[in-house]
Amino acid sequence: MLETSLYPPVKQFLERLGYTVKGEIGGCDLLALSEDSPPIVVVCELKLQFNLELILQGVDRMAAADEVWLAARMSARGKGRESDARFRNLCRRLGIGLLGVTATDGVEILLSPAAPLPRRDPKRRSRLIDEHKRRQGDPVAGGGSRNPIMTAYRQEALRCAAALADGPRRPRDLRPDLPNAYKILRRNVYGWFVCVERGVYGLAPAGHQALLRWPQQPSISRVVDRGGATGTTMASPVEV
Repeated sequence: MLETSLYPPVKQFLERLGYTVKGEIGGCDLLALSEDSPPIVVVCELKLQFNLELILQGVDRMAAADEVWLAARMSARGKGRESDARFRNLCRRLGIGLLGVTATDGVEILLSPAAPLPRRDPKRRSRLIDEHKRRQGDPVAGGGSRNPIMTAYRQEALRCAAALADGPRRPRDLRPDLPNAYKILRRNVYGWFVCVERGVYGLAPAGHQALLRWPQQPSISRVVDRGGATGTTMASPVEV
């Protein structure tokens, strides 16, 4: 199947909207003009599938057109790019319209060039800002996905593990350096901790392994031990 097979149904679609349509003008797959003076210039690029190359062609045509549309065959099982919210949001932000051509040569408007921009997600934005501010240093190189990500939560859990390396303690003993110690020890997301008795937590074998994998540079902070006496413990930022 060739891209030229898309031309007749897309041409008919635009002609029904009142445009005069011609193919292959100035490198554009399809150029449509309205009867206005001056005319509205509409460019449509054709591909058998929606992909990045089609978007790049559309961006290139935006400098000379009033409207840019991208047209491609709809995927048989509905799992193509036309169903990808990320793909649609990209085209929406660029102001590019999408036309889907069905197996029976019907044309569906998937996205209008004048569609409103997607709304910002304030909760997601807040989570990103919070994680950035809480994370100590810059422990993870961007672009990697195979190794565990050194999140701010993992950093805090490692500091809790370092504080328990010399023996079990109560969460309150780890304050004020680790204000979230109780939540971290109780949730035990990574399986690093063990409750040795009610309200007292120690370090599990997995916790010792974690400290070997991510060594902590010790710093001394004042705590209160189980007997009520003032002592010291090790708390530290993460080294990767």
